[in-house]
Amino acid sequence: MKPGREPRKHPIQRLMDNPWWLLFLGIVIPTVSYTFWAWYEVLRMPQGTLP
Repeated sequence: MKPGREPRKHPIQRLMDNPWWLLFLGIVIPTVSYTFWAWYEVLRMPQGTLP
């Protein structure tokens, strides 16, 4: 290893060291997953009958 050069970090470690990416992923992943889950539930509902 050359002097004065840091070892390369694993991509997951770089992600975990960046609080902005963690904030972004913490907002986007639940939003997308719950949105898809909600659409799935709505499309799966049986047709309502009127009296």
